[in-house]
Amino acid sequence: MGIRNDNAKMVGKLAIVAAGMFGFGYAMIPIYKAICDVTGVNILTLVERQVPGNGGIGRPTNTQVDKTRTITVEFDANSRGPWHFKPAQRTMTVHPGELSTVMYEFQNVQDRSMSAQAIPSYAPRQAGAYFNKLECFCFNQYTLQPGEKKEWPVAFIIDPRLSKDVTTITLSYTFFEVGAKPPPTPSSASAVTIVPGGVGA
Repeated sequence: MGIRNDNAKMVGKLAIVAAGMFGFGYAMIPIYKAICDVTGVNILTLVERQVPGNGGIGRPTNTQVDKTRTITVEFDANSRGPWHFKPAQRTMTVHPGELSTVMYEFQNVQDRSMSAQAIPSYAPRQAGAYFNKLECFCFNQYTLQPGEKKEWPVAFIIDPRLSKDVTTITLSYTFFEVGAKPPPTPSSASAVTIVPGGVGA
């Protein structure tokens, strides 16, 4: 009888502990929400806003975009060698802090395979420090077969800290064959100059 009583008491204690753990786990979410509201962390609220279809606010907007000003970005392309190389569009108007993308078009017009790479430059020169490229073909070397065409994106953000005196930026690329002597980086004064034959200065 003594053993049965002890076992019954132990089962009762375990049942109370299990019920307490269940209750504590169930109460964790409202407790955590209350703590977040008090401390201002509010992590759960941020996650809930980002869940699609929740009928809420949706994803928070990028507060770093400066909607009060615009910058005209001009796209220039020069080639050292037998390439057709050009931007899909010549200009784009963007807000500082805004993610933008432009496509560049390439074609190898030689009857042999060629590997090439691009060197970027900026005008005015100081704009280069504020022109942040998130994706760019200039990071790699590419091999194109005879007659092969390619399109590659340049995704960029202009840092809002760029001087407000700068309203136009020219992004210029010089595309050259790998193995040949790389061209000198164009200066800000000659970044948009094209000499006869499509060769950048």
